[in-house]
Amino acid sequence: MAASSSSSLSGSSLSSDPEDYQPPIWKSYCFPLVLHLPAPLLLPSPSSSLFPPVACFAGIRSDAEPPPSCLSSGDEEPNPAMEAEEGRGGGGTPAELMTHRTATKRPADRKRQELLALALGIRLGCKGTLLWKPVKLLASSCPQISSSPPVRRSAAVRDSPEKQCTYEKIHNFKVHTFRGPHWCEYCANFMWGLIAQGVRCSDCGLNVHKQCSKLVPSDCQPDLRRIKKVFSCDLTTLVKAHNTTRPMVVDMCVREIELRGLKSEGLYRVSGFSEHIEDVRLAFDREGEKADISADAYADINIIAGALKLYLRDLPIPVITFDLYSKFIQAAKHPNADSRLEAIHDSLLQLPPAHYETLRYLMAHLKRVTMFEKDNLMNSENLGIVFGPTLMQPPEQNALLTLNDMRQQKLVVQLLVEHEDVLF
Repeated sequence: MAASSSSSLSGSSLSSDPEDYQPPIWKSYCFPLVLHLPAPLLLPSPSSSLFPPVACFAGIRSDAEPPPSCLSSGDEEPNPAMEAEEGRGGGGTPAELMTHRTATKRPADRKRQELLALALGIRLGCKGTLLWKPVKLLASSCPQISSSPPVRRSAAVRDSPEKQCTYEKIHNFKVHTFRGPHWCEYCANFMWGLIAQGVRCSDCGLNVHKQCSKLVPSDCQPDLRRIKKVFSCDLTTLVKAHNTTRPMVVDMCVREIELRGLKSEGLYRVSGFSEHIEDVRLAFDREGEKADISADAYADINIIAGALKLYLRDLPIPVITFDLYSKFIQAAKHPNADSRLEAIHDSLLQLPPAHYETLRYLMAHLKRVTMFEKDNLMNSENLGIVFGPTLMQPPEQNALLTLNDMRQQKLVVQLLVEHEDVLF
């Protein structure tokens, strides 16, 4: 068997001409073939006497780290100086000249072999040496090992909405009486009883036992058919139902205001007609993204600004949630400015993703509003007075507590607008 392996090795694998090489059929004798490989020989580097000796075997050279020129793209041109030196009969042994000529003739194959050698932990020399032919055969049989440059993602625009959102949302379960037999969609058991057999998610329609509702993961995917209105709808629910990053009302109103209202005097402070604001609200509830809020329908920009404030004020959970209200109030009471910003930043990171993205987008818009302060007379302090009670509401509806916290509410929004580029 060893003799047959040696004969096959000498007959096909070690052919003198790389062009006449016929790849063998690798079967069970591949491992004995590797066992009969000769030991590598130490040969001096032909490029310069300054390089240490390297170990060469069948075209694989294990010298120092290859220079960057050896790992360049496979489309490099052959060296004219080397060709001239070859024509004069110098520049290394005939075998090395042949391997260099073959490598320059097929640069794509050479690059593929280099990448495969790096993946296998083999180091190549700086000259155009060829790989050992079984490895060369493996490289030629893997077309996915190519020399194409890696694809780099371009930086996304800061305020551009993302196509996919991965916001988590808990189910909104309510006690429900089912007509006819029903089975739990979590444990697959029958729901017994005549009335109030289980609970149903009002957003996605999931039917489970009351006990199973505590075990269901937060993977609610709201159904648009169950979303009856846009205003007074939970922010995360609306975002997941429409598969957007922010609510459509915020996007459309901000876009319209920045288009034709940044220089309007008293923007967000002057109120529009309440009847027209109610018309905008009904238009969003009926038509959604197709609602017309252009200048042809509503010439007064204060109507659009009032509709945006109404949407933020009617959210069942404010943009700055009830759970984090006290943390923002305490952060505003810090005497040190740096510690105050740090506390606000830590509180921002605890917001739900949909609330955080909406607040970030809104603060960036209000920062652009302050750039036209000479025209609209709205600075960050005035905007804090307007949007403080709109974005922050105490968990308990206590009028006295709200009056006591108005100064901190204004300061929080003012700091968010002034330091929007640092806090977000």
